Amino acid sequence: MELESILLPGIEDKRPMIISGPCSAETEEQVMETATKLAGNGLKIFRAGVWKPRTKPGGFEGVGTPALKWLQKVRKETGMYVATEVATEKHVYESLKYGMDMLWIGARTTANPFAVQEIADTLKGVDIPVLIKNPVNPDLELWIGAIERLYNAGLKKLGVIHRGFSTNDKTVYRNIPQWHIPIELKRRYPDLPIICDPSHIGGKRSMVKTISQQAMDLNYYGLIIESHRNPDDAWSDSAQQVSPDALEEILRELVIREKVQSTEDLSDLREQIDELDNEILQVLSKRMRVSREIGLYKLEHDMPVLQTGRYDHILNDRAEQGENMQMSGNFVKQVLEAIHSESVRQQFDVMEKNKK
Repeated sequence: MELESILLPGIEDKRPMIISGPCSAETEEQVMETATKLAGNGLKIFRAGVWKPRTKPGGFEGVGTPALKWLQKVRKETGMYVATEVATEKHVYESLKYGMDMLWIGARTTANPFAVQEIADTLKGVDIPVLIKNPVNPDLELWIGAIERLYNAGLKKLGVIHRGFSTNDKTVYRNIPQWHIPIELKRRYPDLPIICDPSHIGGKRSMVKTISQQAMDLNYYGLIIESHRNPDDAWSDSAQQVSPDALEEILRELVIREKVQSTEDLSDLREQIDELDNEILQVLSKRMRVSREIGLYKLEHDMPVLQTGRYDHILNDRAEQGENMQMSGNFVKQVLEAIHSESVRQQFDVMEKNKK
């Protein structure tokens, strides 16, 4: 995939690229006051939602096309570039008509290949940066599919936004980051710029600073942070928006590490990781051998493969052990769930091969 830079003219090529503005464009006054403060703090790209998909009808769903005129005014009076979210063919046409400089596709839209294809077809022949948010659910292939649909339509100025993934579990996050998913995306597409959305990951303004720093430590290219002139009065997602002054403080305190420093030589540490990975694989191989033996035993004694009580005990017991060993209990559970899934597959496989 041969990509072009998403940088807009006049913006310095350094980390982090910052995109900021309110979750929603509410009024012309709110948009202009927020944009003026952000521009005064040196920001170059202003974002605002014009069409807001809500889970249920009745909530504020955005002003729509009239708000695009306010974004035009932002560009004219502050010199900032302007960006907004699109979800339909009409959104794209209207955004291009009013001269938006950058577009992004939301998480709900990314999850719908028909909608993404419609947007891609509408943007054929248009030279504009487009950012693709991760889908609501943790599905890397669906995310990649959206990227490929736009790329195949001739769009080369592409980037992605990591905004976290929905979960029914109670966590400190609004959307759990699952950092390994964007890390794998970057492994597959090294030249694809990844921008973090700490506002949607955290869901609370108190978490924006920490998540922003984590993104920088993972070498993300930029940040898209929701900022409002008076966050507590915002018409949507008020809890996760920060004031322009708070944003300036967050950005000022960010530590950008261009090189990793360690008391040990990094190559030596990597060799240790390689050796440990080999040991893990060897242990897993032994475990699967035992799983196959268990499968044969269950076949001979007419026992079901899955025994729920024991599985629940293992998950909870090992998660507690993991926490005592300075690992996340959720991480340990995820690892064990993957191991258990492969163990069950191996048992089914050996039982099928040995049926009389």
